[in-house]
Amino acid sequence: MYANKPPFWVMILSSFLLAWSESGLAQVPKDLAWQTLSDGVRDKDARTRAIAVRSLGLVPRDKAAEKWVLESLKDGTDEVRVSAATALGEMNAKDSIPALKEALKDKNVRVILAAANSLRSLNDPSAYLVYYAVLTGERKSGEGLVAEQKKALSDPKKMAQLGFEQGIGFIPFATLGLGAFKALTPGDDSPVRAAAAVALATDPDPKSGEALARAVQDKSWIVRAAALDAIAKRNDPALIPEIVDALNDARPEVKYTAASAIYHLSTFVPAKGN
Repeated sequence: MYANKPPFWVMILSSFLLAWSESGLAQVPKDLAWQTLSDGVRDKDARTRAIAVRSLGLVPRDKAAEKWVLESLKDGTDEVRVSAATALGEMNAKDSIPALKEALKDKNVRVILAAANSLRSLNDPSAYLVYYAVLTGERKSGEGLVAEQKKALSDPKKMAQLGFEQGIGFIPFATLGLGAFKALTPGDDSPVRAAAAVALATDPDPKSGEALARAVQDKSWIVRAAALDAIAKRNDPALIPEIVDALNDARPEVKYTAASAIYHLSTFVPAKGN
């Protein structure tokens, strides 16, 4: 007679859920989450604000959340501005492009790089000006982007510090990952320049192709390999003569990346209409 009777704990849980729903508490988690975020982005502690703002990257297509992040882009603490610049890209907040371009003038190089990364993800070409400056230490001819505020981009000590702090997060592609990370030292800025090289893969400006070709001769094997990786992805066979010597590189990571790049570019057939 008790065969179809649910277990006692199921009956208790069902009663609880029914009462919870009927009381209107079903909306509480969402409201509580929003209030938590609201408190977080306004917290007196800068680290708390940075964490809360960074988490808003998980909330795309929400104007209220986007407004909070945009306001945080003007925060007095560098860490918060970095979080804001990063989150805007993850939110795919295209309306934030003007604000991100303004952030390229920030006095902190981490904010500049975070803004550039988000601009790149939003398909805004302004990002390439920053990556070019990081890789080469100079601005593109005729471009006025690298102003006084961005002297840090050509400051070896600051770039080295940034590279070491970010560690493996700046290693540009998985095939180098662990080996490159183990090769880092506190004075090594190569991860930042390698990431810049990879970012330039999608910049159509021929000057970036030339900069990448020069980077194949860089003293850091991480940068050399990253530059070759980027050259392969540019799909420009004209760069083959510039990278042939890399087939003799002592580092296998560079040698085989060069071989793959040359093979790919030698057999590359542009799509119709290109």
